[in-house]
Amino acid sequence: MDFDLNGGNKRVFNRLGGGGGGGGGGSNRSLAPTDTRQKVCFHWRAGRCNRSPCPYLHRELPGPGPGQGQGPGYTNKRVAEESGFAGPSHRRGPGFNGNSSSSWGRFGGNRTVTKTEKVCNFWVDGNCSYGDKCRYLHCWSKGDSFSLLTQLDGHEKLVSGIALPSGSDKLYTGSKDESLRVWDCASGQCTGVLKLGGEVGCVLSEGPWLLVGMPNLVKAWNIETNADQSLSGPVGQVYSLVVGTDLLFAGTQDGSILAWRYNTATNCFEPAASLTGHSLAVVTLYVGANRLYSGSMDKSIKVWSLDNLQCIQTLTDHTSVVMSLICWDQFLLSCSLDNTVKIWAAGEGGNLEVTYTHKEHGVLALCGVHDAEAKPVLLCSCNDSTLRLYDLPSFTERGKIFAKQEIRAIHIGPGGIFFTGDGTGQVKVWKWSTEPATASS
Repeated sequence: MDFDLNGGNKRVFNRLGGGGGGGGGGSNRSLAPTDTRQKVCFHWRAGRCNRSPCPYLHRELPGPGPGQGQGPGYTNKRVAEESGFAGPSHRRGPGFNGNSSSSWGRFGGNRTVTKTEKVCNFWVDGNCSYGDKCRYLHCWSKGDSFSLLTQLDGHEKLVSGIALPSGSDKLYTGSKDESLRVWDCASGQCTGVLKLGGEVGCVLSEGPWLLVGMPNLVKAWNIETNADQSLSGPVGQVYSLVVGTDLLFAGTQDGSILAWRYNTATNCFEPAASLTGHSLAVVTLYVGANRLYSGSMDKSIKVWSLDNLQCIQTLTDHTSVVMSLICWDQFLLSCSLDNTVKIWAAGEGGNLEVTYTHKEHGVLALCGVHDAEAKPVLLCSCNDSTLRLYDLPSFTERGKIFAKQEIRAIHIGPGGIFFTGDGTGQVKVWKWSTEPATASS
């Protein structure tokens, strides 16, 4: 068939793969895979192409019919290598080689698609065209014993603290965007935003008091009377707050731990003590068994007596920053950027010793919770933007929660509810279930 290249048919010719070189020749060009217009974008297949426009196809090529050639070098093996799949080409539809009943990978029959443990970026943006056939996850969790209830959007930076006061219908979240947000638990709506003028390092609820760690101070609000107070004394950011006996403790950037005591006569927090010993910032505090435990950027854990506020032991088994501490039963659990979770127990002499080390990728935070059957579960936030759930004491993986960025805040609420806050500012609300849960979307 002849084409009039000077007329409208030139466009048809170009679409069919012709076009020749410059200068006006009319010879057809081979449809070899070196033509980017006839090559499928590898990054698009993986769900992460961000080129606009992209020189490669964002659709699958149609399979050749019987007897059709594919051009030199264009073999089934090459298709498999480019797509990341082994074996025969899975890109051809039913009917290839006359076998219309065969299943052809994710595009044919009812074959189960093996999911990669990564959330699909196109699904997150709301435009994945693969649907259930996508290799990547279209949900924020993996596991059938918990489910996503809702998502709270509003913070613009990392969520560093979450608190739900006992008996309150308001949830409080603090962020590095220098704000404290108040959420209505019934509607999920943000009912208030308090601009603090400094990054929030942590949030703690204790009785009627909401306490917020900030650079060089701790802000205290009485949510019943609306009274507020600024506790001065910290040097640098306050990373952790905890209450033990009748004292409020704050872990600070300069390595000290400050303590205040609440005076009921004056209705004020008054300075009570300063605990020194760490050489770098104290990033985590926990109280248990009449002990205060502190974890630091100096890679150590210190054990303090709540009776006299003296350091009674220093633990140095971690080789990087100690990020989080919790107590479970008679054990102390610690995590570090050295990729370990360590379990400590008292030896014959009463000092803590490591009894088990669990290898885990860059653990940022630990939190203990009981599932719907009252079984203990450990939540481990990792720097690969996942939250891993383990049964205790076996460390059998129970499930995973995925986030856009690393989860730095975890809070346990009543009735099987727990909360997570990530680096993008998103807060998610989860619930344990006794029934198998559908995928969380």
